[in-house]
Formats: sequence, structure tokens, C-alpha cells
Amino acid sequence: MTEPNAAESETPAEMYDDYRAFLRQAVREYYDRGWKARRGNFIALVLASGQLVGLASDSLKDGSGFRKAAFGAAGVVALRLGLRYFLSGPVGIVLSAAMVASAIAYLVKNQKEIAGKVGPYRTLIEQMRSRFEEIQGGYRGGKYDTAGRNLMIDGLLKQFLEQLDAPV
Repeated sequence: MTEPNAAESETPAEMYDDYRAFLRQAVREYYDRGWKARRGNFIALVLASGQLVGLASDSLKDGSGFRKAAFGAAGVVALRLGLRYFLSGPVGIVLSAAMVASAIAYLVKNQKEIAGKVGPYRTLIEQMRSRFEEIQGGYRGGKYDTAGRNLMIDGLLKQFLEQLDAPV
């Protein structure tokens, strides 16, 4: 028997069954690919996907990636949930005021760039949802086996990640 490689073992199984889990995995992988070089894209993706709370709760539940999620989404959390709630919640315990200020400063400085990407990202997310549901429908209808469905969803994820960096 072959052992799964690191990428396969890190992919949550629910990603293949639930679109929200698929989207959270896409955000995680985009972050892992070097979000610092594409901060505006990453922040726009988190805003467009609406997966901030899901990512934070996943990180709290399993303990993995909490630091990454907190650092990567600090500014978005502050803007989305309000600074007061953010600082009183569990994420606020981990984050320092300097990091929050830095993330907010980046968002304010690049607000037009980020806002210009949220709309196209939402459109892309909806297109991916349709394709994901088509694949799931084929799987439920017996057109694809589990391995085939998983392979197609992996391909869809890779295509989604590539399209995120395409010029808007």
C-alpha cells in the first residue's frame, strides 16, 4: 500500500462533500501559497467568500492553523465583526494591537484595490459553486465513483486558485 503524500493528508475529507468546506480549503491553500505577496487578493477572497468565521472556528476546534488564520485575517475580522467584538473574542487574545493596526492600515491604504476585487471574486465563487454542485450531482447519480469525484474536485480547486491570481 502507498502512503498518502502530505498534500493529500492535509486535505479535509469534508471538502469533497460540502461547498463551504471546499471554499475554506481554497482560502487555506491560497494563504499557504504566499498570501503576503498578494495581501489584497487574500483579503478580497476572505471578504467575498464569507468564510472568515468558518476558518476561525475550524482553527479553534482542531488547533492547527490558528496562528495563520489569525494573522492572515486579522484586518478582515476587525472590519467585518467590529473592532470591539474582535478584541473581546478568542482571536483577540492571540493578536496584538500593533498587528491589528497594521492590517487595518493596509486595508485602508488599499481599499479601492480590495473593493474592486471582491465583486469579481464573488462571481468566481458562484461559478465554482455551480461546477461543484454539478460534480456532486453526477456523483450522487452514480455517474462518478468516489475517486473520480475527488479527482474532479481537486482539479476544480486548482483551477479556482489559478483564477484568483488572474488579472481582474
